[in-house]
Amino acid sequence: MGQHAHTDLRFALLNDWQRDFPLAATPFAEIGAAYGVGATSVLNHYRALLREGAISRIGGVWGAGAGGAALLCALRVPPHRLEAVAAQVSAHAGVNHNYEREHPHNLWFVITGANAETVASAVDDLEAQIGCRALRLRMQHAYRIDLGFDLRDTLATGGLATATRAPAVLDGDVPLAALLEHGLPLLERPYDAWGAALRRSPAAVLATLQRWLQQGTLRRFGAIVRHHEAGFAHNAMTVFDVPDAWVDTCGTALARQRGVTLTYRRERAQGWSYNLYCMVHGRDRDAVRAAIGSAIERCGLAAHPHEILFSRRRFKQVGARYFGALYEGVAA
Repeated sequence: MGQHAHTDLRFALLNDWQRDFPLAATPFAEIGAAYGVGATSVLNHYRALLREGAISRIGGVWGAGAGGAALLCALRVPPHRLEAVAAQVSAHAGVNHNYEREHPHNLWFVITGANAETVASAVDDLEAQIGCRALRLRMQHAYRIDLGFDLRDTLATGGLATATRAPAVLDGDVPLAALLEHGLPLLERPYDAWGAALRRSPAAVLATLQRWLQQGTLRRFGAIVRHHEAGFAHNAMTVFDVPDAWVDTCGTALARQRGVTLTYRRERAQGWSYNLYCMVHGRDRDAVRAAIGSAIERCGLAAHPHEILFSRRRFKQVGARYFGALYEGVAA
């Protein structure tokens, strides 16, 4: 295979299989057939993408309500302490995202756990370690969640992915959910391996995955791209203070704007009046800022108090683990 074809295949495997990954006994062979190569070539490319950090895993993204709990928190950390505090936060197993943002509240992290009580207790512990109170910004409604987007554009753009509340993972399926968070094994027959670990037939594993996708428990199943490594190194979170009576209308409108990947309503907190959030990811800062400006204008949000918080540094970014902590032995 020539270098150009090699590069094209690598990109196709990264870009085209972020969703709709084959639910078949030999998925890598099925993907290879689409490009005229064998399963071994596809597997080697995915192993390289994983090793390089271009993808974090082949796995699933849960729908809101599938299980567990997550909480967005923000800390106001003195600059001379920021790296040390960020290291303490990142060290917590439940923290999956931890970023420095351009704002007096300069450290933003998402922490997950089996339930809201577990997450709250973990934040209590972190506050005690750090000696700093966190804003706790609970999500009330998700209008859009879609980080599976076309990597050929300047902005993160994709089809409209509305966020509806999903049926929860059943207790008996939690071990499979833990494996899904860990990632699909890069083997020719990966679902056989999951079946063996769970003492279930591969057909039963595939049927459960298909059911999760059909009912929205899983929003998508495929390659989980690390966007910074894919060239989308700039992102900004814009926060708005919108009257509660209008926030659903504004959130629904924001979710439809080009470049917007995430749109949420969150609880306000003491000293933090904002209740509507959106994220834009792009290849350069100007494109991100222009997309935010266009979204604000098109949604009639200019008159509402708002702030744009660009990311400055990424301290941690891993997949959310709602189920893995309960079944570490299975997930390993």
